[in-house]
Amino acid sequence: MSNFKDFGLSKAVLQGLQFLGYETPTPIQKEAIPILLQGRDLIAQAQTGTGKTASFGIPLVEKVSPKIPKVQALIIVPTRELALQVSEELRNLGRFKRLFVLTLYGGKSIQIQRSFLKKGLCHLVVGTPGRLKDLLQRGYLELEEVKYLVLDEADRMLEMGFIEDIEEIVLKLPKDRQTLLFSATIPKEILRIGEKFLKPDHAEIRIKPEEPTLNIIDQKIYKTKQGESFEKLIHLLQAAFSSKTIIFTHTKREAEILAEKLRNYGFKVEALHGDFSQKKREYILKGFRNNYFNILVATDVASRGLDIKDVELVINYGLPKDADSYIHRIGRTGRAGKRGTAISLMLPQEEKQLKAILFKTKNSPKVYRD
Repeated sequence: MSNFKDFGLSKAVLQGLQFLGYETPTPIQKEAIPILLQGRDLIAQAQTGTGKTASFGIPLVEKVSPKIPKVQALIIVPTRELALQVSEELRNLGRFKRLFVLTLYGGKSIQIQRSFLKKGLCHLVVGTPGRLKDLLQRGYLELEEVKYLVLDEADRMLEMGFIEDIEEIVLKLPKDRQTLLFSATIPKEILRIGEKFLKPDHAEIRIKPEEPTLNIIDQKIYKTKQGESFEKLIHLLQAAFSSKTIIFTHTKREAEILAEKLRNYGFKVEALHGDFSQKKREYILKGFRNNYFNILVATDVASRGLDIKDVELVINYGLPKDADSYIHRIGRTGRAGKRGTAISLMLPQEEKQLKAILFKTKNSPKVYRD
């Protein structure tokens, strides 16, 4: 399948793809779209940046009928930001078919969301587990006509403790449905979830973009002593000058303190973490994307699910907890074929942690001793 026309898609869907500027299917799209158009359930290993949203979005838009004023497809995602991104892509894919996509997440008026649901003004729903569960319990969300269920970034939803909420939501869905599970990693827990929600004859695809991505990221480790990390960070940022940079911290409080300290040194910087309101998070991300400031200090809320282009530098202000977190963090740079740089500041007590990360990721960044 070298062209989207090869999939036998309708004219309206092809117009949506043309509007988005999509010309050639990505590897995940080449494998997933034919399977999903056939109606089979699917577990797919893929992450943001591989074209995964379109890989399930194209078949959904193709199959959902604009003539039925009911929710026909439900896409469950872990975060508000991902809900907004997925919704935007689905709207663009379905714009020439006149499909309505409703985004449901906390922090927005539940009554406004209820009014859209009551009027039958949605064919596809993209939502976070908490808000979906709330709307179901209040009797505002009806899922009797759902034919397609997507669990996007299932491993992250598992980490965030959403599985019980998801199970409660899935119990409200018709058993005669097509279920798709997308996950950046597929540990045993995800396979168990797949066995519970998917049909026994489901297909499985594994796309691992992390390995080639690492090849175009210049990775460096700086060993620092206790109390010297901030000074080293200042030197690195001064050397990078105006580069678009994400600095990862362990905690929300650390992100805010570090951002304030960097502002005092004259850097254009904002903090981002999960405790901010949705409106504030959207405002900060818009400012970073539009280069109103060039440094974002964030927790792991920014390590996955955010499509931020042209990030030139990632700095781990202390090592992440494991190899998967390391890959997701540094994967914010070196995207779309562009080279990037990832620097980690490591304290002496983190050396064993570093060795474990490097062993699992099978790569050898340059290690500098200050």
